[in-house]
Amino acid sequence: MRVSINKSSVKGEVFAPPSKSYTHRAITLAALSNESIIRRPLISADTLATIRASELFGASIEWKEDRLIIQGVNGKPSVPEDVIDAANSGTTLRFMTAIAALANGITVLTGDSSLRTRPNGPLLEVLNRLGARACSTRGNEKAPLVVKGRLKGQQEVSIDGSVSSQFISALLIACPLAENSTTLSIAGKLKSRPYVEVTLEMLELAGVKVHTDDSDGTKFITPGKQKYDFKDYTVPGDFSSASYLLAAAAMISGSEVTVKNLFPSKQGDKVIIETLSQMGADITWDKEAGIVTVRGGRKLKAITFDAGATPDLVPTVAVLAAVAEGTSRIENAEHVRYKETDRLHALATELPKFGVQLKEEKDSLTITGGELKGAAVHGWNDHRIVMSLALVGMVAGNTTIDTTESVSISYPDFFKDLIRLGAKVERKSKE
Repeated sequence: MRVSINKSSVKGEVFAPPSKSYTHRAITLAALSNESIIRRPLISADTLATIRASELFGASIEWKEDRLIIQGVNGKPSVPEDVIDAANSGTTLRFMTAIAALANGITVLTGDSSLRTRPNGPLLEVLNRLGARACSTRGNEKAPLVVKGRLKGQQEVSIDGSVSSQFISALLIACPLAENSTTLSIAGKLKSRPYVEVTLEMLELAGVKVHTDDSDGTKFITPGKQKYDFKDYTVPGDFSSASYLLAAAAMISGSEVTVKNLFPSKQGDKVIIETLSQMGADITWDKEAGIVTVRGGRKLKAITFDAGATPDLVPTVAVLAAVAEGTSRIENAEHVRYKETDRLHALATELPKFGVQLKEEKDSLTITGGELKGAAVHGWNDHRIVMSLALVGMVAGNTTIDTTESVSISYPDFFKDLIRLGAKVERKSKE
C-alpha cells in the first residue's frame, strides 16, 4: 500500500495507542498464569502473533469489547500442535522461544522473511546451558528455531547484552518456572535496558520475584518453581507510537497536538519529551493527567542523541534532526541495525532523497538539517521507517511512501489519526 502526503499542519487531540511492549508482556504473563483480564491492550499484527503463540501453548484467549480474558496454562505450557509463526514480531519470537523450553517436548518457531534474518544466538546458547535443547535449523542462529524442554536452571550463566534486551526479558520470564534457581549475568553493555525494567515491573505485578545483587544491575537472580498470578491489568499509552504525533507538531509551524494517556512509567521512550524540549520545542507534560501538548512554530536545534537505551526513537529523532538548525548526531546505535530492517541504513538511504545531508557510520548517523523537497521513498516494510518518513512528507510535500501497511505492526490507526488531525494524506491501492 502506498500513501501520498502533501504539506500540512496538524491540530487537535488524540489518545496515545496502548503500549506494544506492555501488551506483549501482559499477554505472555497472563498466558502463564491461571485467569487474567487485560484491559485496553494494543491489538496489532505483533501482539496478535503473541496471542496466537500463547494459544498454541494451551492458553484460551477471548477478545471482549476493550479487554482480553485469558485462561492461562498455570505455569505448564503444552507442546504446540503446530509451528509457532511469530510473523514480523521479534518480541514474540524471543519470548516464545524461552517459553518453549518449559514444555515437555519439541517446539518449532519461525517468522516472516524479515524475522528470519534476525540473530538469536545469545538466547539459544543460554537455553542450552540451562538444560533445554535449542538450535537454528539452518545453523546460523536465525529462525526457524527448534526448542526441546525442559528448562532446569541451577547455574550461573552469562549472556551478551549488546544485541537485544529481548533475550534477557525472555529468560527472566521463563526462568521463574524452571526447576531450580538461575543467576543471569549480563556481559558487556546492556542495550535497551528500559525494556528489561518494564519486564521486571510486570513480573512483580505477576507475583514473581527476581533479585539483583550488584550495584550496576547486571546480575539477576531468579528462584525456580515460582507461580505466575497475573490478574487484572490496564495497558498504558505507548510513548514510542506517540513520538510521531509529538514530533509532527514540533516540526510543522502552525501545529498544536495534545496526546492523552501518557503517564509516567518504566518506558524508556518517554525520553522523547525531554528530547523535544532539548531541541527547543514548545512542549508541556501534565504527568498527573497523562497529557502532553506540543505547539509548532519554534525553530528546532540540533542535538546529540544516545540511542543505547531507546533504539525505537532513532527514526523519530532522525527526522526531527532533518528539520533542525545545525548538525545532529545519533550515536551508540549499532543495535538499531538488528530491528525489522537495518534502520540506520534505511534512514541513510531515504532521507537524502528529501535533500537531507546525512553521514552513516557503523553505530551512528550525522544529520544536518535544511530545506526539504518532496520525494518518492521506500518504507522498507518497517512500521517505524514508514511513520517517520510520513512526518518528513508533511514538511516537504509531494511525497509518496510504499509498504505503508507495515504500520499495522504497532500503530494500525496511524494514518487515520494523522488525517483526523488535519494531515493531507491519501491512501492508494497496492503497487
